[in-house]
Amino acid sequence: MICEHCKQRNATVTVTQVQNGQKVEHHYCDVCASQFHPFHAEFKQEPVSIQQLLSNWFGSPTWQQQKVDEKQQAQPQPQTCPQCGFTYKRFLKEGKFGCPSCYDSFSEHLPKLFNRIQAGPQHLGKMPGAHSNIYVIKKQIEDIRKLMKVAIDEEQFEEAAKLRDEVKELEKQLQFEGGDVS
Repeated sequence: MICEHCKQRNATVTVTQVQNGQKVEHHYCDVCASQFHPFHAEFKQEPVSIQQLLSNWFGSPTWQQQKVDEKQQAQPQPQTCPQCGFTYKRFLKEGKFGCPSCYDSFSEHLPKLFNRIQAGPQHLGKMPGAHSNIYVIKKQIEDIRKLMKVAIDEEQFEEAAKLRDEVKELEKQLQFEGGDVS
């Protein structure tokens, strides 16, 4: 179908109007429809909300439009990586980051994501034999030190002393296994 106005391009926009009780359809190309039609819609790829579409047709009161604008400004802008412009939403869709700095940019979201995808943010799988014991001991030391800190904060000094002794024993075992105590 050809545009009714310029009669050159294909008609891609159909405008239906009711005039004097009669339904009248007009067919325009994108260019003509955006130039002279009263609702001045911009034909672009971005989705348009129904409220925006209706306010373009009927015009909305300025106070109501201000409320809509304030609501849109209050919505958080999508977080993007400053290095490559990758968004978190795009990462979720594609399953991989755009650059190394994406890890830092989206670091606050990753623990929740890892907890949802797998058992947690910590690797729990197999390790090479020699490193396995060393890793397990270091992890135990780390966990006991956390418990010791909690015991000290709660003024349970006897419990903290027992935990300290456990850490010393594990550190001796770690040295025996060939790991460094740090």
